[in-house]
Amino acid sequence: QVQLVESGGGLVQPGGSLRLSCAVSGTIFSINTMGWFRQSPGKQRELVATITSGESTNYADSVKGRFTISRDNTKNTVYLQMNSLKPEDTAVYYCGSYGLRWYWGQGTQVTVSS
Repeated sequence: QVQLVESGGGLVQPGGSLRLSCAVSGTIFSINTMGWFRQSPGKQRELVATITSGESTNYADSVKGRFTISRDNTKNTVYLQMNSLKPEDTAVYYCGSYGLRWYWGQGTQVTVSS
């Protein structure tokens, strides 16, 4: 059974930083593409960033230059470093693992507000 557990969300002021983590079990982590997605109230879930097994990365235009996705295959963990946060980054952030289909974590709330 594939399980993903996110952590690291919280309340931060505009311009601040947060680092999200996602621990994965029940799958061969090292060969899976991993991703971070987010969903705001009333909006569809959107891609934030992905990283392949070969560590190629892809980012949404709205987060390029501010967010960095990385992975540690020794810890079966994927990270999202978020800098220069804006109020529009407020959302529930979900970790995803692709192995024939996307598997999801439970999500972690990120709120950017003064």
